[in-house]
Amino acid sequence: MSNPTDIANDAAGIANRMNDLAAEAQRLANESASLANQATALDSNSGILGADPMIFGLTVFALACFVGYYVVWKVTPALHAPLMSVANAISGVVILGAMVAAGPALLGVSKLMGFAAIILAAINIFGGFIITHRMLAMFKTKAKTGAAR
Repeated sequence: MSNPTDIANDAAGIANRMNDLAAEAQRLANESASLANQATALDSNSGILGADPMIFGLTVFALACFVGYYVVWKVTPALHAPLMSVANAISGVVILGAMVAAGPALLGVSKLMGFAAIILAAINIFGGFIITHRMLAMFKTKAKTGAAR
């Protein structure tokens, strides 16, 4: 076994080292708090450094318009009816979201926009069903009238 004095000296050395580490940890905590305060001050002074949400939304809308235009005009007539059915299903989801937006009791912008979305999506759905019905009628065979040849 080791001498008790040596053990006490080792314990005292470890305690001193722990105090040094605690002081270093406190210094690092103070420095990180100072850096966090500086970052907060810079953020509040300079405003949002990212993109404006309105500009971001308009960019996405413009890109969606271009993609939609090229996709719609490149579709063959044989695929038009199935794509209309999918568009009707998407409009059904839009109606559900619009009903959630129009649901609050208070009259506000979200309620008015939700109501407008319900009306426009309903027109899209019913118009899509009419067009799909007409296109499917084009593929039906017509009964022959008159005498058989």
